Amino acid sequence: MNTKYSVLEKYFGYTSFLPHQEEIVDAVLSGRDVLAVMATGGGKSLCYQLPALVFGGLTVVVSPLIALMKDQVDSLRANGIPAATINSSLGYGEQKIVERVILEGRIRILYVSPERAVQPFFLSLIAKADVRLIAIDEAHCISMWGHNFRPEYRRLRMLKERFPAVPVIALTATAIPAVQNDIAVELALSNPVRFVGSFNRKNLTYRVVPKARYFPRLVAYLTEHPNDAGIIYCFSQKATEELAKKLQDKGFSALPYHAGLPDSVRAEHQEAFSRGDVAIICATVAFGMGIDKPDVRFVIHTDLPKDIESYYQETGRAGRDGEPGDCILFYSRGDYGTIRYIIEKECTDATQKDVAYRKVGMMLDYCETTGCRRKFLLAYFGESYPEERCGGCDRCETPVKVFDGTEAASLVITCVHETGEQFGASYIADVLTGSKSNRIRENGHDRIPAYGSGRGYTRDQWLLFIQEMVGKGFVTSTGGRYPVLVSNDRSRAVLAGEIAVPLAEPRPDGVVAARVENDYDEALFLRLRQLRKVVADLDRVPPFVVFHDRTLKEMATSYPGTGVALLGIYGVSEAKLKRYGRRFLDAIEKHCAEHGIGPEQRSG
Repeated sequence: MNTKYSVLEKYFGYTSFLPHQEEIVDAVLSGRDVLAVMATGGGKSLCYQLPALVFGGLTVVVSPLIALMKDQVDSLRANGIPAATINSSLGYGEQKIVERVILEGRIRILYVSPERAVQPFFLSLIAKADVRLIAIDEAHCISMWGHNFRPEYRRLRMLKERFPAVPVIALTATAIPAVQNDIAVELALSNPVRFVGSFNRKNLTYRVVPKARYFPRLVAYLTEHPNDAGIIYCFSQKATEELAKKLQDKGFSALPYHAGLPDSVRAEHQEAFSRGDVAIICATVAFGMGIDKPDVRFVIHTDLPKDIESYYQETGRAGRDGEPGDCILFYSRGDYGTIRYIIEKECTDATQKDVAYRKVGMMLDYCETTGCRRKFLLAYFGESYPEERCGGCDRCETPVKVFDGTEAASLVITCVHETGEQFGASYIADVLTGSKSNRIRENGHDRIPAYGSGRGYTRDQWLLFIQEMVGKGFVTSTGGRYPVLVSNDRSRAVLAGEIAVPLAEPRPDGVVAARVENDYDEALFLRLRQLRKVVADLDRVPPFVVFHDRTLKEMATSYPGTGVALLGIYGVSEAKLKRYGRRFLDAIEKHCAEHGIGPEQRSG
């Protein structure tokens, strides 16, 4: 049997690779430097873990967060792979033990932070070891054009300079072409092979829901998914604590997480979420790259993200195990003002400001698009989606109805003209709806014919009309930091009655749709999940280190009755069969006896 396949089955419990994994593994095994961009859940870790086992010697993995390193090491050890980490959480004695076993050649995969990876002592240590591969995770952090720039990543080129003959694999889930180029240059990769996988997370469903009175809808959704784990992102530290308290008062298991909490409390809350002791984390973006929990079933944003990259990465924490996940964004254009305040406060460079405004502008377009949201996201990352409708977003689940919006479009164009073509969409919507703002009165625009002419629609509905008109070329937006609407040839043709303007009908405020689950024995799945929690607590590891939800669902579908049958289940390695198999087989046997499930329905 091919070595890579035997390693894949023996240590990871898989019989086949995910898309691009095998090509990446082959490139690494051939000694090439590799840059791999793969969506969250695409199996990036295996792309260096499997070669590490084939190569032998030591593989050094640079990872940004202690919690992420710990989860990875726990998972590797559960599969019988000798792994360790050197980080600030280790005591002096513990670190010395790790250093000794590294030099003895008894560690196959070593995780280390970017700061420690370039320290002279660490470089001297691994120079005495048999380093065969270097992996740099979350590589987008090296680029100032990325969304999580960390200056310390820029020093990691030292690794390639110190070990020029050792292949380096850089991995990330989100990198537009400019960021990919930055990664290759800054890490001094030698003619790297690039693999850019699809950004399409087929198992995720995207929905944007009006933010007004969002809490009852949130409660209704959580009530429909009582056994699911999820992350709710809020913009401010105060909002995370207030929301967690409100959810607790409603009987939900929820905790806050933000940078203002003491380190010990943050670690405690993250550990509780990771181990399944708490179902919901209400968090700021501080709850980020360290999340390796595969069974997150929903990611909800209560506020507008600042850019598509952040949104994509945060939503990508749902469904890492390949099972269905919901991505829900409660949207109000009013959140733009908060982001604008932060941009003005934090961005001192004019170019940086313009980039930030363009990015948030794209986020607004995503929320307000009348087309397929998946298609929009993929197009942003340079990938086309061949189908007209994806069936996995709110726009495709309930197709937009179109009406003759020529009259509404004429009101917009007239208002743009009467206000001197000097204002953006928000101001035009305010004039059309008859806002009594001081700015409108000071400009004298409460006395023009267009003022209040659009009271038949809400301000948000007018914003959607305007966004669609811009997208279809019926009016032009100048873009930049302060976009201004101006008329064009098509605008004049609309006013002259020469062309019609089809627009999407305004949508009523809808409820958040429920997710459709796969077909499996839910009672057995819940029983196995409870057993997994007990086993995980005894081993002091997160439940997903024992088995993923997908593994339990396959057990709850085929009812394996023997070790051989259990070994055929996705994610059951030889080490896990030996360690956990008997307890899970006994639980399945007991369930089958209680429910009259006979041998003809079972595998093995």
